[in-house]
Amino acid sequence: MAGLFITMEGPDGAGKTTQIEKLKDYLSCKGYDIILCREPGGTKISEAIREVILNKEFKEMGYMTELLLYASARAQLVEQVIRPALDEDKIVICDRFVDSSAVYQGIARGLGTELVYEVNQYAIGDTFPDITILLEIQGKEGIYRKKNQGSLDRMESEAAAFHEKVAQGYHTLADECPDRIRRIDGTQSIDTIHKQIVQMIEDILRTK
Repeated sequence: MAGLFITMEGPDGAGKTTQIEKLKDYLSCKGYDIILCREPGGTKISEAIREVILNKEFKEMGYMTELLLYASARAQLVEQVIRPALDEDKIVICDRFVDSSAVYQGIARGLGTELVYEVNQYAIGDTFPDITILLEIQGKEGIYRKKNQGSLDRMESEAAAFHEKVAQGYHTLADECPDRIRRIDGTQSIDTIHKQIVQMIEDILRTK
Protein backbone atom coordinates (compact mmCIF):
# COMPACT_ATOMS: atom_id res chain seq x y z
CA MET A 1 0.00 0.00 0.00
CA ALA A 2 1.23 3.49 -0.82
CA GLY A 3 1.56 5.89 2.10
CA LEU A 4 -1.58 7.65 3.31
CA PHE A 5 -1.57 11.20 4.67
CA ILE A 6 -4.50 12.04 6.97
CA THR A 7 -4.97 15.42 8.62
CA MET A 8 -7.42 16.36 11.35
CA GLU A 9 -8.71 19.92 11.48
CA GLY A 10 -11.17 22.00 13.47
CA PRO A 11 -11.46 24.95 15.84
CA ASP A 12 -9.61 24.85 19.14
CA GLY A 13 -11.37 22.41 21.44
CA ALA A 14 -13.02 20.41 18.66
CA GLY A 15 -11.69 17.10 20.02
CA LYS A 16 -9.02 16.37 17.43
CA THR A 17 -6.50 14.85 19.82
CA THR A 18 -9.00 12.35 21.20
CA GLN A 19 -10.09 11.25 17.73
CA ILE A 20 -6.52 10.99 16.46
CA GLU A 21 -5.59 8.65 19.31
CA LYS A 22 -8.65 6.48 18.72
CA LEU A 23 -7.95 6.32 14.99
CA LYS A 24 -4.31 5.41 15.64
CA ASP A 25 -5.36 2.57 17.95
CA TYR A 26 -7.88 1.29 15.40
CA LEU A 27 -5.45 1.30 12.48
CA SER A 28 -2.59 -0.11 14.54
CA CYS A 29 -4.78 -3.06 15.55
CA LYS A 30 -5.34 -3.72 11.84
CA GLY A 31 -1.59 -3.93 11.30
CA TYR A 32 -0.86 -0.54 9.76
CA ASP A 33 2.33 1.37 10.59
CA ILE A 34 1.16 4.70 12.00
CA ILE A 35 3.05 7.96 12.48
CA LEU A 36 1.42 10.69 14.58
CA CYS A 37 2.47 14.32 14.46
CA ARG A 38 1.09 17.70 15.40
CA GLU A 39 1.31 21.29 14.25
CA PRO A 40 3.10 23.36 15.07
CA GLY A 41 5.62 20.83 16.33
CA GLY A 42 6.58 17.23 15.69
CA THR A 43 10.35 17.77 15.51
CA LYS A 44 12.89 19.35 17.86
CA ILE A 45 13.07 22.47 15.69
CA SER A 46 9.32 22.67 15.07
CA GLU A 47 8.58 22.30 18.79
CA ALA A 48 10.95 25.20 19.53
CA ILE A 49 9.06 27.31 16.99
CA ARG A 50 5.80 26.22 18.64
CA GLU A 51 7.00 27.67 21.94
CA VAL A 52 7.44 31.05 20.24
CA ILE A 53 4.15 31.01 18.34
CA LEU A 54 1.98 30.07 21.33
CA ASN A 55 3.77 32.14 23.99
CA LYS A 56 1.21 34.48 25.57
CA GLU A 57 3.94 37.04 26.24
CA PHE A 58 4.31 37.69 22.50
CA LYS A 59 1.04 39.55 22.03
CA GLU A 60 2.71 42.00 19.65
CA MET A 61 3.47 39.28 17.08
CA GLY A 62 2.58 40.45 13.58
CA TYR A 63 0.22 38.38 11.45
CA MET A 64 2.82 37.83 8.73
CA THR A 65 5.38 36.78 11.35
CA GLU A 66 2.84 34.30 12.67
CA LEU A 67 2.20 32.92 9.18
CA LEU A 68 5.89 32.52 8.41
CA LEU A 69 6.63 30.84 11.75
CA TYR A 70 3.88 28.29 11.14
CA ALA A 71 5.22 27.67 7.63
CA SER A 72 8.76 27.22 8.96
CA ALA A 73 7.67 24.68 11.56
CA ARG A 74 5.65 22.90 8.86
CA ALA A 75 8.58 22.80 6.44
CA GLN A 76 10.75 21.05 9.03
CA LEU A 77 7.99 18.59 9.91
CA VAL A 78 7.41 17.69 6.26
CA GLU A 79 11.11 17.24 5.54
CA GLN A 80 12.01 15.34 8.68
CA VAL A 81 8.88 13.29 9.45
CA ILE A 82 5.96 13.34 7.02
CA ARG A 83 7.64 12.86 3.67
CA PRO A 84 10.03 10.09 4.83
CA ALA A 85 7.12 8.22 6.46
CA LEU A 86 5.00 8.41 3.32
CA ASP A 87 7.97 7.24 1.24
CA GLU A 88 8.06 4.17 3.49
CA ASP A 89 4.33 3.55 2.83
CA LYS A 90 3.28 4.42 6.37
CA ILE A 91 0.06 6.13 7.41
CA VAL A 92 0.66 9.64 8.75
CA ILE A 93 -1.99 11.27 10.93
CA CYS A 94 -1.29 14.94 11.58
CA ASP A 95 -3.10 17.18 14.07
CA ARG A 96 -3.50 20.26 11.83
CA PHE A 97 -1.65 21.12 8.62
CA VAL A 98 -1.70 23.87 6.00
CA ASP A 99 -5.50 24.25 6.15
CA SER A 100 -5.11 25.59 9.69
CA SER A 101 -2.97 28.42 8.37
CA ALA A 102 -5.50 29.07 5.59
CA VAL A 103 -8.22 29.47 8.22
CA TYR A 104 -6.40 31.09 11.15
CA GLN A 105 -4.04 33.40 9.27
CA GLY A 106 -5.73 33.54 5.87
CA ILE A 107 -9.35 34.04 6.94
CA ALA A 108 -9.47 34.96 10.64
CA ARG A 109 -6.38 37.20 10.43
CA GLY A 110 -7.40 38.53 7.03
CA LEU A 111 -4.20 37.73 5.11
CA GLY A 112 -6.09 35.78 2.45
CA THR A 113 -6.04 32.06 1.70
CA GLU A 114 -4.29 32.58 -1.63
CA LEU A 115 -1.31 34.18 0.08
CA VAL A 116 -1.23 31.44 2.73
CA TYR A 117 -1.13 28.61 0.19
CA GLU A 118 1.44 30.47 -1.91
CA VAL A 119 3.78 30.90 1.06
CA ASN A 120 3.27 27.31 2.16
CA GLN A 121 4.02 25.96 -1.29
CA TYR A 122 7.67 26.50 -0.40
CA ALA A 123 7.17 24.71 2.92
CA ILE A 124 5.32 21.58 1.79
CA GLY A 125 6.05 21.20 -1.93
CA ASP A 126 3.82 18.42 -3.27
CA THR A 127 3.17 16.88 0.16
CA PHE A 128 -0.58 17.35 0.63
CA PRO A 129 -3.20 15.40 2.61
CA ASP A 130 -5.06 12.55 0.94
CA ILE A 131 -7.99 13.28 3.26
CA THR A 132 -8.72 15.99 5.81
CA ILE A 133 -11.24 15.28 8.54
CA LEU A 134 -12.91 18.43 9.83
CA LEU A 135 -14.57 18.34 13.24
CA GLU A 136 -17.08 21.17 13.18
CA ILE A 137 -18.12 23.02 16.33
CA GLN A 138 -18.89 26.64 17.12
CA GLY A 139 -15.88 28.73 18.10
CA LYS A 140 -17.32 29.65 21.50
CA GLU A 141 -18.05 26.00 22.28
CA GLY A 142 -14.47 25.01 21.50
CA ILE A 143 -12.96 27.68 23.73
CA TYR A 144 -15.36 26.77 26.52
CA ARG A 145 -14.01 23.23 26.31
CA LYS A 146 -10.39 24.44 26.28
CA LYS A 147 -10.92 26.65 29.33
CA ASN A 148 -12.22 23.65 31.23
CA GLN A 149 -9.07 21.73 30.29
CA GLY A 150 -6.65 24.33 31.67
CA SER A 151 -4.87 27.57 30.76
CA LEU A 152 -5.10 28.94 27.23
CA ASP A 153 -2.13 29.62 24.91
CA ARG A 154 -1.68 32.78 22.82
CA MET A 155 -3.90 31.65 19.95
CA GLU A 156 -6.58 30.17 22.21
CA SER A 157 -6.65 33.43 24.19
CA GLU A 158 -7.91 35.42 21.21
CA ALA A 159 -11.33 37.09 21.47
CA ALA A 160 -14.52 35.10 20.88
CA ALA A 161 -15.06 36.91 17.58
CA PHE A 162 -11.76 35.53 16.29
CA HIS A 163 -12.73 31.96 17.12
CA GLU A 164 -16.08 32.41 15.41
CA LYS A 165 -14.21 33.56 12.29
CA VAL A 166 -12.12 30.41 12.54
CA ALA A 167 -15.19 28.18 12.75
CA GLN A 168 -16.80 29.94 9.80
CA GLY A 169 -13.52 29.83 7.90
CA TYR A 170 -13.48 26.05 8.15
CA HIS A 171 -17.01 25.94 6.74
CA THR A 172 -15.86 28.03 3.79
CA LEU A 173 -12.78 25.90 3.18
CA ALA A 174 -14.80 22.68 3.32
CA ASP A 175 -17.27 24.06 0.79
CA GLU A 176 -14.37 24.81 -1.56
CA CYS A 177 -12.70 21.39 -1.18
CA PRO A 178 -15.53 18.86 -0.66
CA ASP A 179 -13.64 15.91 -2.16
CA ARG A 180 -10.73 16.16 0.28
CA ILE A 181 -12.22 17.82 3.36
CA ARG A 182 -14.82 15.58 5.04
CA ARG A 183 -17.05 17.30 7.56
CA ILE A 184 -18.19 15.73 10.84
CA ASP A 185 -20.44 17.24 13.49
CA GLY A 186 -18.05 17.64 16.42
CA THR A 187 -20.87 17.94 18.97
CA GLN A 188 -21.72 14.25 18.66
CA SER A 189 -20.47 11.63 21.12
CA ILE A 190 -16.82 10.56 20.93
CA ASP A 191 -17.74 7.04 19.79
CA THR A 192 -20.16 8.27 17.12
CA ILE A 193 -17.51 10.58 15.68
CA HIS A 194 -14.93 7.79 15.76
CA LYS A 195 -17.20 5.43 13.83
CA GLN A 196 -17.77 8.06 11.14
CA ILE A 197 -14.04 8.70 10.83
CA VAL A 198 -13.28 4.98 10.57
CA GLN A 199 -15.82 4.61 7.77
CA MET A 200 -14.20 7.48 5.84
CA ILE A 201 -10.70 6.04 6.23
CA GLU A 202 -11.78 2.50 5.38
CA ASP A 203 -13.35 3.79 2.16
CA ILE A 204 -9.99 5.29 1.16
CA LEU A 205 -7.95 2.24 2.20
CA ARG A 206 -10.09 0.01 0.00
CA THR A 207 -8.99 2.01 -3.03
CA LYS A 208 -5.28 1.93 -2.12
